[in-house]
Amino acid sequence: MRTLIDYAPFFDITKFWSERGRWPAKWVKHPKADGTGPIVLAFKRHFTVDAPQTVRIHVSADERYELYLDGQRIGRGPERGDRANWFFETYDLDLSAGEHTIVARTWWLNDFAPAPFAQISLRPGFLLAAEGDAGTMLSTGVADWQCKSLGGYRFVPPGITWGTGAKSHLIGADFPFGVERGEGNDWIKAVDVHHAIDANNVIDQANIWIMKPATLPPMLDREIRVGVARHVQAIPAITTEDQKVLAVDHLPEEAAQWNRMLKGQGSVTVPPNTLRRVIIDLENYYCAYTDLVTSGGAGAVVRSWWAESLYTDTYEQVKAAYKTRVKGNRDEIEGKSFIGIGDTFEPDGQPNRHFQTLWWEAGRYIELTVRTAADPLTIERFSLRETHYPYDWTAQFAGSDERLSDVIPIAKRVMEMCSHETYMDCPYYEQLMYVGDTRLEVLTTYTWTPDDRLPRKALRMFDESRKAPGFTQSRYPSRVQQTIPPFSAWWIGMLHDYAYWRDDRAFVVSLLPGMRGILDAFQKWRTSDGLISGPMGWNFIDWVPAWTNGMPPEGNYGISAPLNLKLAWIMKQAADLERYAGEPELAELHDRRSAELTAACLNGFWDESRGLLADDLAHKNFSEHSQCIALLGDLVTGKQATRTADNLLTAADLQRTTIYFDHYLFETYRKINRIDRLFDRLDLWFNHKMLGLKTTVEMPEPTRSDCHAWGAHPIYHYFASILGIRPGAAGFQSVDIRPQLGALTWARGAMPHPKGLIQVDLKQSNGKLTGTIDLPAGLSGTLHTAKQQSLRAGQNVL
Repeated sequence: MRTLIDYAPFFDITKFWSERGRWPAKWVKHPKADGTGPIVLAFKRHFTVDAPQTVRIHVSADERYELYLDGQRIGRGPERGDRANWFFETYDLDLSAGEHTIVARTWWLNDFAPAPFAQISLRPGFLLAAEGDAGTMLSTGVADWQCKSLGGYRFVPPGITWGTGAKSHLIGADFPFGVERGEGNDWIKAVDVHHAIDANNVIDQANIWIMKPATLPPMLDREIRVGVARHVQAIPAITTEDQKVLAVDHLPEEAAQWNRMLKGQGSVTVPPNTLRRVIIDLENYYCAYTDLVTSGGAGAVVRSWWAESLYTDTYEQVKAAYKTRVKGNRDEIEGKSFIGIGDTFEPDGQPNRHFQTLWWEAGRYIELTVRTAADPLTIERFSLRETHYPYDWTAQFAGSDERLSDVIPIAKRVMEMCSHETYMDCPYYEQLMYVGDTRLEVLTTYTWTPDDRLPRKALRMFDESRKAPGFTQSRYPSRVQQTIPPFSAWWIGMLHDYAYWRDDRAFVVSLLPGMRGILDAFQKWRTSDGLISGPMGWNFIDWVPAWTNGMPPEGNYGISAPLNLKLAWIMKQAADLERYAGEPELAELHDRRSAELTAACLNGFWDESRGLLADDLAHKNFSEHSQCIALLGDLVTGKQATRTADNLLTAADLQRTTIYFDHYLFETYRKINRIDRLFDRLDLWFNHKMLGLKTTVEMPEPTRSDCHAWGAHPIYHYFASILGIRPGAAGFQSVDIRPQLGALTWARGAMPHPKGLIQVDLKQSNGKLTGTIDLPAGLSGTLHTAKQQSLRAGQNVL
């Protein structure tokens, strides 16, 4: 029923310029939705069709909507963007003859509840526009749409999950059940807000929503019955205080009832005046909406809280030490505290009441706490509706070290959990798309699926985020602005990646003005010695424990080697992109600036006595980061490069990269032909399974987030570094394969390419490499081993 379109549905070139992009529909709102507080609304249109027909409609809302046709939910939205990229979804409604009802449930939180950081909004509103003759029957601002305010909702601050938005507390006695079917008598006429316009006509328009078609498919939406009730306990009160999980408190007979209910094999009745606490282990990490069905239980309270793990720390310790909380083995719950956040429901005593959350939660564990009053409560169903970006994983990899295979499901799962309407750093705490995280997520996407719609959206949205003097925002969409200038440089690297891994020159060229603006913004911070001082903002490089807030020495507005070296490297990539775009003069400019900055870096940071680049001009601090960037960017050459590589491998006092920047370390190991060292540094990932982790963590223990997709990058390196499959030219027009199996005796994989699958099957014995390489039709390339071998479409034998 959902469909993706690539056209402006109501653009008419024959009209006067001020009318060309105007929709034949208007945004509407509830008369009392004045934007002074959170509000949940419903909009309804009851209509009749004389004969079966298919009607195409386009739907959006500020902030979110759920769309129902005749009581069945057919979609959610809108896809997240900003005011200049306000997305709408398109639906083809197959209508039978007779009466029908369309209902939209919408909600608006903004700063008051608050809304998620990633939610940019203007004011409450709903929009539905039907194409053709159906417009007079269905379009808002034209047809007779009714609305009502939905009572029963309270909103609770998100606590430690600060970026995810307020959690809901739904009071059943005040909520109009059946609203999705259009039931009830208190509907009133919706009032017009503003006419809708699309992005083809933004001249002389107010600061409103600029409409663009959704770019992504619907998110996964499926009911799942998962979880095991590992602990059921009688408690004195529902509280946020510590109530440690102790086996002595466990009620095994009740747990058996809960487990039958979780499997869909019965219900659970909680007696009157009873308090129960149920710890549900989902046995994997999930992002999901909660579905709760109750009967009876007037006056009861059901709280559904989520957590990534239980903690050995107390509640007060977790609050006081935000990034140093201790979790231990995630499979273990005994003696630990549950510290989480989530939603609360109050049944009204009626049978088969269906409670749903407005937004999804994330984690592995659910603490379900129940308090009944004089009426027993029956929980008929507690299930989840799983959601994430609908990846189609087409790649396959296997190697002689089985530990590599153990990482794959963990890395794929973290990618799913951190991919929704945008990429995300983490689904539990922030739900924000950061440039640095996203670049690694995108590279992983390229090697595991041919679907590049999410990478394209990421590139476009970050380009749209640029503010004076030209830097991108570090995270976007976001209603709270933050700038990490080094991430702006990584956006250029991400654009360079796209130019090589995918074949869409026009898309790349469209983003080059933004690239040039970023590079010019850095020039403002150029000093008399030719170096760049740390720009205003958060100059984050990596979560190195010895660095303050992830910034290298002198990174906070001083002269820092990692910042300068990275910019010199990125300028070279920018020059490459200009040549790809047919702009040799601009390429020459970037090359010249890179050469000048490189010379200044070597003059200021090269330490001849150590054969390394220092992090600071005083040569007091050294890191793996500076050496990696210099080697990857060919900023050191000849004997300097050899010494840098050797000392990167041997110097014991270098600040080490952590999970995020390990990607660039692994890139360096590949470049200097020391892939064996990559395997040594994979121990952190190999240990995930022993720690009970289902997704990759944000940083070495103790970690804040258990689900951070920048840690998925090893499975990119399975293909790009171990099997050595990389683009040989822009647009992936050819392939370069430089395998480095390290200690592996064999490795094989199938990786998507725009023209099909690249399949590599290699064996290594006594220093000799044998095997086959299969390329899709129309693709050729080069194999680099001890000697070069040309590769053609079809099977190639080593």
